Amino acid sequence: MDWVNKMNDAITYIEDHITEDISYSEVARVACCSTYHFQRMFSYITDVPLSEYIRRRRLTLAAFELQNSRIKVIDLALKYNYDSPEAFTRAFHALHGLTPTEARKAGTKLKAYPRISFQLTIKGVTELNYRIETLSGFSIVGIRERIRTQDAFHTVPQIWAGATEQGLLTKLWEMRMNDHALQGILGVCADGDFGENEEFDYIMAVVSDQTPPKGMTSLNYPPTMWAVFDMDGPPERLQEIWKRLYTEWVPTSAYELAHLPAIECYLPREAHRNELWVPIMKKGDQ
Repeated sequence: MDWVNKMNDAITYIEDHITEDISYSEVARVACCSTYHFQRMFSYITDVPLSEYIRRRRLTLAAFELQNSRIKVIDLALKYNYDSPEAFTRAFHALHGLTPTEARKAGTKLKAYPRISFQLTIKGVTELNYRIETLSGFSIVGIRERIRTQDAFHTVPQIWAGATEQGLLTKLWEMRMNDHALQGILGVCADGDFGENEEFDYIMAVVSDQTPPKGMTSLNYPPTMWAVFDMDGPPERLQEIWKRLYTEWVPTSAYELAHLPAIECYLPREAHRNELWVPIMKKGDQ
């Protein structure tokens, strides 16, 4: 239940600061995990990005005030952190289908998005295969790309396709350490504020002790404990592991998510499987 309490504490923080400029890193701190993981966890569990949840809650509360007070639209826009009445009106219309002025009329239909509350539900689902690995520090070397967060699901596959056509993946493969536990081409969302900023760093890499050649970059990992999840089939199926990690494994395991980027490990095609490496620590070790 500790995980559930932390997530609900994060929601309480959001609700208590709903009219302010909410710091995603502070929300994540309340939940006792990194911004990177909290953003992804929230989206996988609720099927809505954190930014969209906050927007819906603000516009829900704004609609209540319009119908139950004489507050001016300009004051309401400022209260709920909009830069101008015009920006507020556009957002309000996009959600409710009418303007703030029209919303004051009696009998008007509006949309209400209630506060989220997390609960732990035990389900009888298929097994989730994982192992625990403890690795000494290592470095990854690869190609860093700056990606717009909202375009990530379209842009990342394009980057992989382009790297394949240009022979960059072959070049990376030749640089990898043959005796390391991570033996595939790696995909890493390296920016710890993933989901909060408009952009983030994505690295296609391999574990390597070589100096990055021109045009490439490196990222160092400290000694870390990892939970490693296997998934048979094509790379796209790793999204299933991400969802089950956050909705099934994290709430019931004896571990916390560590404040480091997770790694998607794409193994050679003949392996017919891929891996998700998630940095963890024992609960209470923070």
